[in-house]
Amino acid sequence: MCVGLVHMQNTIKFAKATSSTQLVDIDMETLKYKIIKSRKQYDTYCDLLHQLVFDKDKTEKLEDEIELLTFLIRKYDEETGTFSTVEPIPLLISLMDDHDLKAKDLANILGVSKGLVSDILNYKKGLSKEVIRKLGEHFKLRQEAFNRPYKLKIQVPKLRHAGIMNTKKKLKTA
Repeated sequence: MCVGLVHMQNTIKFAKATSSTQLVDIDMETLKYKIIKSRKQYDTYCDLLHQLVFDKDKTEKLEDEIELLTFLIRKYDEETGTFSTVEPIPLLISLMDDHDLKAKDLANILGVSKGLVSDILNYKKGLSKEVIRKLGEHFKLRQEAFNRPYKLKIQVPKLRHAGIMNTKKKLKTA
């Protein structure tokens, strides 16, 4: 049984033990945040979390709020499958925008070249397992958010002198 539930049961027993004319003074704060039940509430909490994360004057109370909002948002994401509808590259681009990251910053975070990051963002190369793991760690998301199939843009090489390449070569016969 969790500690909070035991505490609540003890409080109820204490309240029953006191006479009905006495009031039990329990100092309870009003809930500032509640379980997310709608997309509108989700968007509001995401915006608020973004503001709190980038607040320069963070206090311990703000850190607690950030932790709670992050938990509530993750819980909603897990229950509704929010990330299941988003492809990995648009998700990555959105996260980069939210965190004010450029391709070179992402290359440093992932420990890869800027060229590889450019190829990934332009659908020329897929995300490796290692890159997916590092993205999940950095953005504090489950790896499944980035581990989804998506189509790559395959470039067909341009052939120079195509006329020469389509000629038939005469073979010498003995």
